[in-house]
Amino acid sequence: MPKQQRGEATVEQVLDAALGLYASSGEAGLTLGAITSASGVSSGSIYHHFGSLDGVVAALALGALEQLLKELGTALLQAADARSGIRAVVLAYLDFVQARPDAARLIHSVTADRLGMAHAREIRDTQEARLTPITLWIHAHQESGELAALSAPLIESLAMGPVVAVVRRWLTVGDVDLEEAARELPDHIWRSVGK
Repeated sequence: MPKQQRGEATVEQVLDAALGLYASSGEAGLTLGAITSASGVSSGSIYHHFGSLDGVVAALALGALEQLLKELGTALLQAADARSGIRAVVLAYLDFVQARPDAARLIHSVTADRLGMAHAREIRDTQEARLTPITLWIHAHQESGELAALSAPLIESLAMGPVVAVVRRWLTVGDVDLEEAARELPDHIWRSVGK
């Protein structure tokens, strides 16, 4: 196997092991020793590929975020109109969370928040390919008169803010019914962004 492929395999091995540890033990389980034991990858190799333990966590969170954005973008771009697009993106987010609660917990964790705040511009730049079609979709539906004439970041915040809040509450307190959220949120969000 060529060196680059071995490196990619090592990275995947470490990330798979780290996600398993996170799923079973939370952030406290993400220690260098636990990751080396679970992955079979040496600490030197982990440092080589990730720079630090924080680098492993950041790569894990970014990978989960990338998957979420891919699913949201796909759902949004397949919608026939703006209202069905808002519905599709809300439902795709809730489906992602139910299908991958550990990845969702990581995306919404304090550690991911800290990394996000410290590296927001850099993260947005790395996700540009996923975000640009969403921004273009927003502009196209504003030009057609379906979406409110607000900035794209404000539309994104109004559309996703309630979903993120519901998901965080479901992940932490557990007193939110995601089926109710799927029934109710799309129309309430639509009223805040639609025309």
